[in-house]
Amino acid sequence: MYSQYSPNMLKTFDECPRKFDFRYLQDIQMPVNDEIFEFGKNIHALASYYLRKQNIDKMERSLTPNELNVWSYLKSSKYFAYEVINTEYNLAVKIANHYFGGRLDALMKHENRFYILDYKTGNAPKNAKYDYQTIIYTLAVKEFFNNSNVTFVYLDLRNKEEVIVEYKPELENEYKEILISAAKKIDNYELAPKKPNCKCEYSSICF
Repeated sequence: MYSQYSPNMLKTFDECPRKFDFRYLQDIQMPVNDEIFEFGKNIHALASYYLRKQNIDKMERSLTPNELNVWSYLKSSKYFAYEVINTEYNLAVKIANHYFGGRLDALMKHENRFYILDYKTGNAPKNAKYDYQTIIYTLAVKEFFNNSNVTFVYLDLRNKEEVIVEYKPELENEYKEILISAAKKIDNYELAPKKPNCKCEYSSICF
């Protein structure tokens, strides 16, 4: 049993238990596309410094045209005008015998409503209402701040779109059951056979 399950852990296990085994049980880290990684890292850093009211003039001048275009869109978001509760914020919630948590890109507040912001340099999830990030972070914010007025906002920076999921009390039991079920599958994990025609980053070491 893990001390804490992150959204990425649960998504990885759903995608491929063997991939989960390599990444989280054996702690094998495979090379990533540096360009994509650096792009996302730069945008997240800019947003965090900006919301903390730090001087980012030099950082902005060093941006590539594509980064500047994406950053200009993000900076103009109405959510960036709300009260900043925290950025790059680690938060967790206990459900049954498990902890679930991770790092929120930003948590804002406006008129007694909390807004969880998640910047996506790729695409926002197709089924955002039931994405593990939505479920875990929404429940964590609700429990920690004792406030049911929580909205999750995916900011799709590639397509310049918003995907919004508003928490409803009737979702709570369903959300908790989803997390308990996901954790139980991992707790009872046994090495699965290799997927045919697998092309993930671990395919070269997966036999």
